[in-house]
Amino acid sequence: MIIMYNNCCMYFDPKTTKYPYPENTDGHYLDVIEKTHYVFDENYPYIDKSKKFRRKQFWVRVLLRTIVFPMAKIRFGLKIKGRKNLKIYKNDLSHGVISVSNHIHLWDYIFLMKAVRPRKTNVLVWSPNVNGPSGGSVRLVGGIPIPENNLKATMVYYNAIEKLINEENGWLQLYAEGSMWEYYAPIRPFKRGSSFFAIQFNKPVMPIGYSYRKPTWIRKHIFHQSARITANIGEPIYPDNSIMDKNERELDLTKRVHKRICELVGIENNIYPPIFDNSKRVDYYPLDNKETCK
Repeated sequence: MIIMYNNCCMYFDPKTTKYPYPENTDGHYLDVIEKTHYVFDENYPYIDKSKKFRRKQFWVRVLLRTIVFPMAKIRFGLKIKGRKNLKIYKNDLSHGVISVSNHIHLWDYIFLMKAVRPRKTNVLVWSPNVNGPSGGSVRLVGGIPIPENNLKATMVYYNAIEKLINEENGWLQLYAEGSMWEYYAPIRPFKRGSSFFAIQFNKPVMPIGYSYRKPTWIRKHIFHQSARITANIGEPIYPDNSIMDKNERELDLTKRVHKRICELVGIENNIYPPIFDNSKRVDYYPLDNKETCK
């Protein structure tokens, strides 16, 4: 059971049955059709600094500011709350930051880019997405593919992130739930990657929670939209360096970030534990697609 409280606005759960949410809470349900064949090894430019790539990024940012950001507000009813925290904690955030949010829409990274503008952001992404139809766009908005089963590649990838955070004072977004579930309201268990980086580089974690508002009649019946979306920006959360054991420090930070995001979206008692442990989906309302949720 989920018990909700008022978070400056009425809590709304879309309880959609349109999507085949997988059995595992970190599972993917969208099929990615491979269009390119990049190999994510030690030779891959995880953060491309070439002049050609950066020129393309410049024009993509112009496109985002002039067309895509306004479209996000119009199409999804996007509202942003808590931007004052970006000003209050500007000094802390200016030395590098990790942000974490629930992953609830294909556009939610665009929502984040709009929410924290003018800060430039990067985001860790599932590597098949970079080889998919939108892979070029994913890279141009700051996507960094996560290499798998390759130790040398992992070291190059890690060094690129360390440079981004420590030397360039960059902003790195992670989706601790591990996958995207559209319009899903409960906060799924978190993996510890974000806490690992925050502790490794001694940087704060910026919690951002996506919550929902009821769709208007036109949005619901004409555009078949499940909900309007609100991005809630919290205050930075810091590693507790008094905890000597690194594993316990990661667990502590992950739990605190998970709890804060639950609070930001208006959930008092979440149906999932904070830490991922091969966690399974909880069907707290009837699903039409149970047979496809394998």
